[in-house]
Amino acid sequence: MPLKLLALVLLSVALVEWLARAGLLDGSERRLLDLQFQLQGQRDTQQQVAIVAIDEDSLARYPDAPMLFWTDRLAVAVERLRQVGVPLVGLDMLYSISPERWLSTLGDGQFPGARDYDRAFREQLASGQLLLVASRSGSGAAVSDYLLPSPDYLLALPDYDLQAHVGLADLLVEGDGLVRRFRLAPVAAAERAQLQDDLPHLSLPALLAVRAAGQDVRAGAWQLGGRAVQLDQPAAVIPYLGPPGTFHSLPLHRLLADDALSDPEVLALRGKLVLLGATAAGLNDAHFTPFSSDWLGGRSLLMSGVEVHANVLQALLDGRLLRSPETVWQVFGLLVLSLLVVCCVLRLPVWATLLAWLLGLALLLALGQWLFRLGWLLPQSAAGLALSLSFLGVLGLRLTGEERERNRLRQMFGRYVSEQVVEALLSSGERPELGGQAQRVTVLFSDIRNFTSISERLTAKEVVEMLNAYFARACEPLLAEGGSIDKFIGDAVMVEFGSPVPLGDHAQRAIRAALALKKVSEEFAGWMQQRFPGRDLPAFAVGIGLHSGEVVLGNIGSPVRMEFTAIGDTVNLASRLEGMTKELGCAILASAECIAEAGELVSCGRSEVIRVKGREAPIRVFEVIGLHQGDHENA
Repeated sequence: MPLKLLALVLLSVALVEWLARAGLLDGSERRLLDLQFQLQGQRDTQQQVAIVAIDEDSLARYPDAPMLFWTDRLAVAVERLRQVGVPLVGLDMLYSISPERWLSTLGDGQFPGARDYDRAFREQLASGQLLLVASRSGSGAAVSDYLLPSPDYLLALPDYDLQAHVGLADLLVEGDGLVRRFRLAPVAAAERAQLQDDLPHLSLPALLAVRAAGQDVRAGAWQLGGRAVQLDQPAAVIPYLGPPGTFHSLPLHRLLADDALSDPEVLALRGKLVLLGATAAGLNDAHFTPFSSDWLGGRSLLMSGVEVHANVLQALLDGRLLRSPETVWQVFGLLVLSLLVVCCVLRLPVWATLLAWLLGLALLLALGQWLFRLGWLLPQSAAGLALSLSFLGVLGLRLTGEERERNRLRQMFGRYVSEQVVEALLSSGERPELGGQAQRVTVLFSDIRNFTSISERLTAKEVVEMLNAYFARACEPLLAEGGSIDKFIGDAVMVEFGSPVPLGDHAQRAIRAALALKKVSEEFAGWMQQRFPGRDLPAFAVGIGLHSGEVVLGNIGSPVRMEFTAIGDTVNLASRLEGMTKELGCAILASAECIAEAGELVSCGRSEVIRVKGREAPIRVFEVIGLHQGDHENA
């Protein structure tokens, strides 16, 4: 069994690890990750990032102005942010064409002043404190894959440095349509290596964080929030601070108001990094996040793209990135978990094992949630599957093993003891030591009087018919009293009371069975007369010997054939007492030990001190004639 359990644990962990590496657990891991974010709710932390939102109210203030011509308002907003002490502003809106360039397509000279429409906006770009965004339509391996801001704006950047002033707005959308992870560099290293132009490569949040830390955007690694991050590190889970609306959002029209520089909410932006973007539903920049999903597959609570970027930027500034244990520790943890499951449920009842499984899953979720709040991501789907596989494996081994054990015990005892005794043996959880164990029992021996004379006057077939008919009747009271029919020896039967299940009243049971057996023999005498009339057969009767004492129970025999039986002096003496019944002229003869064990309820007839073959010391025996049970008497 230990080897089977160890193999079960190793197989469970290997299967779970293979399923995880094959990506077959990704769906459940995503759902569990979503659940962890939802259970966490809104996390209380000092926000270093703020959002200036182009919301429905701001759009309503300027209903006749297309978004293309909002650059003058954006310039005012950025200037006022700089005045209140905002170090950097990230514009999460892509202007691939400028108003000046668009107006020029309608004809030169038709719109006086059009050439200077974006002057203020370009001045903000020239300050280096306003960062733009670009996007990709392909892998990023070719220049044509990039959708860049208008050349009018790129030319206004300090030193025409796109990598230091333009970030990528691309979000990493997973297979189920949710945004859970981010990359510092949305374009993979292999694709970037194919480019000759100095194109943007950092995401907008990463660019803002690196610029705010005063580090080189062209480096391959940075120290952000006290943590070392690599340019091409794997995608990391976005540690969302909470559901949509968690970040402080200042409507753009508040920043454009005449009294904006005296507005407490505007002044509260001092020292923060600001993302300026669209939150209005009509501007189509909304995404599904972990707070959008439910276990039924529904979607709700869209989050604006600018707030997703704000969560990433805040995580980089805090240095709070969710970490996953290394693979070796994950495998070690699965092994320990599986071994704990095996040890805990190995000896529990089946119903308790089911409860332990459910409790284990609940504790696993609770542990995962606690570690999640501390910044660790446990592979809960893999752990839950390993726990379940170990549980089912142990339960399967137990059920099949117990079923085999039940069948073995039924095969061993089912023909010789009652079904109630078998069930009691199985329910007790104790198993007889087949190699031999000492146990106190009462042994009953019974044989048919004058069997030799009877068998001489019957044919062999009739003898077998008689024995089968008699033993069918005789076994009923013996089994009813919990007796274990050890063996049939010709016309004799050997029965133990108190084996294989110990019984405290084995002597009383044996005496009741003996009295019932005597009654059966008296009734069977009538059957003999009816079945074999005119054969001049001796009267049918039995002799019964009883003795209580210690016997040795175990498997006796050869490797070819073995049987579970009782041996010892107690068995021999019971057999000798059965043989003395005819000599003493009584039907039931019990030793003094049996009478003392049964108590004062036994009605005895004559008593003798006799010597039996094989014993030097004489023994006292009693004729049993009845057994009182309160007001009821068997006689």
